[in-house]
Amino acid sequence: MADPFYGTQEHKELFCSMFVETHVPFKVSDIRWPELEPAALARLRALPIWTEAVNTELETGLKVRSLGEVEPDPLMAEAIRLNGYEEQRHYELLLGLTKAYGIPVEMRPVPPAVRKPLWEFMRVGYAECFDSFFAFGLFRFAKESGFFPLALVELFEPVMQEEARHILFFANWKAYRRQRTPAWARPAHTFEDGLAASIQALNRLKMAVDVGSSDVDENFMMTAHESFGDISPRQFVETCLSESDRRMSAYDRRLARPRLAPTAARFLLRFLKDPAKTPA
Repeated sequence: MADPFYGTQEHKELFCSMFVETHVPFKVSDIRWPELEPAALARLRALPIWTEAVNTELETGLKVRSLGEVEPDPLMAEAIRLNGYEEQRHYELLLGLTKAYGIPVEMRPVPPAVRKPLWEFMRVGYAECFDSFFAFGLFRFAKESGFFPLALVELFEPVMQEEARHILFFANWKAYRRQRTPAWARPAHTFEDGLAASIQALNRLKMAVDVGSSDVDENFMMTAHESFGDISPRQFVETCLSESDRRMSAYDRRLARPRLAPTAARFLLRFLKDPAKTPA
């Protein structure tokens, strides 16, 4: 049963003001990229993610901003446009990093104008919910293992928290929109919402299969495993959950939390063995 707070004017004002007030202003052009030791630079360059990450952030920014341009509610439009600005800044940040460290990136053709802003925003939101959840865990392991230098980790910490804000805003935008939808239109809304979530879940599964079958990525996976230490699948999922909870704990408890990825992770834990309890 939905919380009666969701869908109210107070709810809208809370999640929109949360997003606007927690925005951290900075310019990518002001960043001074730290000098890396050869081993750290080699690990950074070996990551097989840069082309996809840079292009995805560019496309995401365009999709999010397209909804901000047509959203009729002034308060909601302000928050969504700011969301789009931050996504654009993530693109500029990743592009700046790849240029600073000599990492080749192949840019895709400029995406066409967004024809269905609402639908694309939903797809982007669900994609970020999945990606950010697992990125929280990876970032924790990278920080603790020394996979990346501390200076680089600290530089990207605000970006990770921005991603937490993005998916928190999306979860509340969804809850608000669902409650404001007339009863007669809710079946169609539920179908559209479920379809967007399912498409992103299948895309993430396909990406996992593609990575597992890629000769290019095989060496990276081996290197990352050695650098991070002996991490079991259960430890990784548990860390993603704890990091997600930690990052969300900074915000008002009345706000809806992203549930899809954490719920799937908790279900997965039922089938993952605990190495500490496994007989030798």
